[in-house]
Amino acid sequence: MTDSTPPPMPDFPPPVAPVAKGRRSNAIVIGAAVAVIATIITTGIVVVQSTDDEGEPAPATTSSAPSEDIVADDVSEPDPEPTYAEVGTDSFTIELRTTERHCFGSAGCNVTVEPDLTYLGDTEGIDPDAVYEITYEVRGDESGPVIETAELTDRTSLNFTPTSISTSSASTEVSVEITDVVVQGG
Repeated sequence: MTDSTPPPMPDFPPPVAPVAKGRRSNAIVIGAAVAVIATIITTGIVVVQSTDDEGEPAPATTSSAPSEDIVADDVSEPDPEPTYAEVGTDSFTIELRTTERHCFGSAGCNVTVEPDLTYLGDTEGIDPDAVYEITYEVRGDESGPVIETAELTDRTSLNFTPTSISTSSASTEVSVEITDVVVQGG
């Protein structure tokens, strides 16, 4: 028959393997740092996803599908393109300003004139990005009409070259007429 009694206990406890304390404390510090970093990243992602484009908190929804109000707010209408007045020859009046006159008795005069343009509408109606080339005809020169062009930019800046003409007499009437307006750019 076999004896079912357990074997006697030894007089000393079994040897325990020594644990390296340096490795274990490093592992705990590294594990804690990883946990903190993961928590910060997760919190940042949640905060970013819970705000809309303007930094306002997004409305809470009970469904994972966006509501109609949110979709409608995300789609904004583009600003309409500004419309400007149609500018043509009848949009301006023009007069000549005489800056020099040298007369030679019965031989006539040398006259220098500059255009004096007036826009007949609200200048806000003119495209500020366009260049308007205004062609005009100066009459009174003894050899025939002189055609010149002035450029209107930034709604109010007029660039032109003074026109020199020779009249047949001191009594010759000098006149001007706008013949064309061309819009460049804008």
